Amino acid sequence: MDEQQLDLAEYVDRMALVLDLPIPAAYRSGVVDNFAKIKAIAQIVNDFAIPEDIEAATVFEP
Repeated sequence: MDEQQLDLAEYVDRMALVLDLPIPAAYRSGVVDNFAKIKAIAQIVNDFAIPEDIEAATVFEP
């Protein structure tokens, strides 16, 4: 899958509209910064290769 550039500031603005969640101007830059951190962490998880034949366990056994 090709990686698409995501404008996080635009994403935050649009999602705030969709969710009817006003973000005060004083907090907007912090929200955008946090989404940048979330995106970086999610990328690590998404890049982890999982074999096609793996199955979820029905019971967790540490």
